Amino acid sequence: MDDTENWYGQDAATFGDRVAAAREQAGMAQKDLARRLGIRLDTLRKWENDLSEPRANRLSMMAGLLNVSMMWLINGEGVGMDAPADADARDDTTRAILLELRDMRADLLARAEQVARLEKRLRTVLDTNSNG
Repeated sequence: MDDTENWYGQDAATFGDRVAAAREQAGMAQKDLARRLGIRLDTLRKWENDLSEPRANRLSMMAGLLNVSMMWLINGEGVGMDAPADADARDDTTRAILLELRDMRADLLARAEQVARLEKRLRTVLDTNSNG
């Protein structure tokens, strides 16, 4: 199976996509999984939105709670979930759109990180100028 047909593989889904899908498959609300992991709801939301990632100990706990492997959560390989029932019905156009959306999301995250770095540089320059 190539990556375009691997619904939860790296080219079709992100880490956050897999966490959210496995959580939903397990019948858990975000608040329930967060509570069982001993984390704040905001932390889980950041994981599901690919704004941050858990440390290994939380990743291991989460994999156990969701009945998937750590590797499946990380890269879509290993013991995980099957594609959604309607995934086989998706045509090439739909797959292309989903891949383009995923690429745009990655670009947006990269831009947000770039903005954060520039803001930090600007603060440093402004602090230096005000102190000098």
